[in-house]
Amino acid sequence: MNVLNIALFEIKKSLRDKRTLIFMLAFPIVLILILGTALTNAFHNGVAVGDMKLLVKNTAQSQQLQSYWNGFAQAIGKEGVELTPAANGIDGKEAVQNNQFTAYAEIDDNGVHFYGSSRQTISSNIIQGMLTSFADKYSLAAAAVKNDPEAAQAIIAGSMSAGSFVQEFSIDPDRKPGSIDYYAIAESTMIAFYACMSASWLIRGEVKRKTALRLVAAPIGKMEIFAGKVIASTIINFLCILAVVVFSKYAFNANWGQHLGFVFLLLFTEVLLAVSFGLGIAYLFKDDAVNAVMMIFVQVASMIGGAYFPVDEASGVFGAIANVSPLRWANEALMSLIYNDDLQAVFPVIGLNTAIAAAFLAFVAITMRKREAF
Repeated sequence: MNVLNIALFEIKKSLRDKRTLIFMLAFPIVLILILGTALTNAFHNGVAVGDMKLLVKNTAQSQQLQSYWNGFAQAIGKEGVELTPAANGIDGKEAVQNNQFTAYAEIDDNGVHFYGSSRQTISSNIIQGMLTSFADKYSLAAAAVKNDPEAAQAIIAGSMSAGSFVQEFSIDPDRKPGSIDYYAIAESTMIAFYACMSASWLIRGEVKRKTALRLVAAPIGKMEIFAGKVIASTIINFLCILAVVVFSKYAFNANWGQHLGFVFLLLFTEVLLAVSFGLGIAYLFKDDAVNAVMMIFVQVASMIGGAYFPVDEASGVFGAIANVSPLRWANEALMSLIYNDDLQAVFPVIGLNTAIAAAFLAFVAITMRKREAF
């Protein structure tokens, strides 16, 4: 009962601290909005293709080839390729080199000769793929016409339909985070770890305010006081994270997936880890050094953990250092959960957070028992 009373008292006291509450709520929301808006292009997976202009010199004498080519030209025109017949005396290769056209093709009875632009490689490759498709289909039809003319016509007719030359395939194209989606996750895990800052004052604050001796003299056990403060700090910080997640989901339309229960469970264990870490640092270092150590660790962990920029592709020394950050563990697990529906990804992180938190809490509890005061 004493533990619950102490926890309730600490929660009420935290709610009166308006500055801290505003920081815990406004800071991540503002960062989500600023970084998510400013770095939109960094999360854009599409490639813009400009105008595709094909210069064509057609000297074929075969009526059959001319007929097939005319049908092909109409089909790729619907795909956004602008065909221009080469005028007499024009050097097609030079025109492409001067960036007047995306590509140049010479059509004769022996086939298609293609010259692409090195400046517009994507557009040039698309046109080359179209021409390759035409050449393959025509060669097949030319071989088939000797034995079965109707089959040849079917081959060409099927290949001339619009949309048959450019086909787009993707694997779950929407299953990747946009900038707002990414920073909603990254800033939530970051602010969750900021709980260590306030947690470092749970016991130090009593000493600073000269109330530690009064607590020790009260008919309440040290462990009850300790447990009540840890519970209160964990609950109030988790409620702040919960508010940030809900706000980002409905105000910014951030994608938090279909497994919100596991998302909240992982964030809860991260808050618990942060609270226990803050308490442990407060007992490991002298009072003057605690704030400096906490601030440095939190900022470094945030930076290498992906709070300010993605570190998915980090490798080598930086990648090894980044793996030390609790934020990196949480971000990767949440990404796998939200975008791959990988429930198994969150359990190791939840277990690791809980184990480290238990180790810090045990260390603080043992140290506290050995002291007369806090």
